[in-house]
Amino acid sequence: MSDTKADIEVPATTAEVPADIPQEDVAAPVGDVVRPAGWKYRQFEIFGYGLPWYASPKFQVGLVAFVCFMCPGMFNALGGLGGGGKTTNTTADDMNTALYSTFAVFGFFGGTFVNKLGVKITLAFGGIGYCIYAIALLVSVHADVSGFNIFAGALLGVCAGLLWTAQGTIILSYPQEERKGRYFAAFWMIFNLGGVIGSLIPLGQDIHTKTNSTVSDGVYIAFIILMFCGAVLALFLCNATDIIRDDGTRVVLMKNPSWQSELMGLYETIKYEPFILLLFPMFWSSNWFYPYQQNAINGARFDTRTKALNDCLYWGAQIWGSAIVGGLLDLKMFTRSLKAKTCLVTLFVITMVVWGGGYAYEKKYTRATPSPAIDWTSSDFAGPMFLYMFYGFYDACWQTSVYWFMGALSNSGRRTANYVGFYKGIQSAGAAVMWSIDSRNTSFRNEFISNWVLLSGSLIVAAPVIFLKIKDHVTIEEDLQGTDETVADVLPESYPEKAVV
Repeated sequence: MSDTKADIEVPATTAEVPADIPQEDVAAPVGDVVRPAGWKYRQFEIFGYGLPWYASPKFQVGLVAFVCFMCPGMFNALGGLGGGGKTTNTTADDMNTALYSTFAVFGFFGGTFVNKLGVKITLAFGGIGYCIYAIALLVSVHADVSGFNIFAGALLGVCAGLLWTAQGTIILSYPQEERKGRYFAAFWMIFNLGGVIGSLIPLGQDIHTKTNSTVSDGVYIAFIILMFCGAVLALFLCNATDIIRDDGTRVVLMKNPSWQSELMGLYETIKYEPFILLLFPMFWSSNWFYPYQQNAINGARFDTRTKALNDCLYWGAQIWGSAIVGGLLDLKMFTRSLKAKTCLVTLFVITMVVWGGGYAYEKKYTRATPSPAIDWTSSDFAGPMFLYMFYGFYDACWQTSVYWFMGALSNSGRRTANYVGFYKGIQSAGAAVMWSIDSRNTSFRNEFISNWVLLSGSLIVAAPVIFLKIKDHVTIEEDLQGTDETVADVLPESYPEKAVV
């Protein structure tokens, strides 16, 4: 049985414990909730604060966050230096073009693989790809290994597509409806803390380097070790069948899914929910801006140690952005439909403000005539530093909002897996195009304009979905519309007939 979730909520209350389960195998109740016996459900306290049990959504989401902290988080820190830490961006651009090309395919079909393999194997395999990518960059500093570089980039695209689909499935399916925003915010904070900590590695190694040079070998080795540890950590995740939420509800797996049924899920998503097409421009734009920000600003304008500092501030701003947006989206005093509309309008305003400031700065230099590398001791450092921080803040606002929008459209683990698959696939296709454009030395002005137009335009296109399709609550019956399944079909045979759905 796979780790796909139909998200049928079966409360594990005292009244619903199956009669054939020995009483000694049932844990002591917490309020009206009864958890099974065993270390996975044992709750410990520190200074009177009850810690989440191992098989709780809170602990499992935290575990996934630390996997991403050490794998894509370190990848972000490395990429944020511009050119993958090298003085020229050609090698990194070519690797990233290969990366996002394969990412587009495996992100698109990632839900199918996650459903069949389970989240543990998928996440662990994904982490290995990050290690090999960093190894390829290190080797390229000392030898011409262009073939290995392209292979490493393409392999990471496969691995990242699977990793992020598994991550998205967990984030959107494990939490209760009213907690999805804060869970994603917590994940995004921990994940981006990886970028912050990771950027401290080159900052410490090259703190006295005031020229624009390639980072030291020790920086790459540190990234490789951390990425490998993240891949191993993924193997400690629980299966979805073991998860029990705070309110006692479970994440129930679909009954004996097949490869054919999972592949059909992608088709069914488009057939029965064609409105999702209006979100595709947002998906396409969501990683489009990285080449411009990392290469045209941080890579082109600053010396080595200042690039590392900017990198740290960029990912740090993402932590605050995600915390603020996630917290606001989970406010109980407002309805979900109202929060969705307000979020979209606010995101449009932020787009105009941040990228408007970016346009004022972009006019000061070109790719052909860049200024001398800026150091943090320079008098003209403060302005671009804050701009780069706001770009990071904006990125977090965008990603958190898109994930929340997808989670608000459905509670079904199957459908959210397909949403995330579309999201990561289309996002990566857009990124592959932009990295390829950057590798051809396109003018900074044209890259900037493409970002501003795509981001603002995609919000306008998505407006009908956000304003008309996001409801205050999605019922199980609505989630199963357009499929051949009923509520009874997706319930495991082992659950008692009196289980409340």
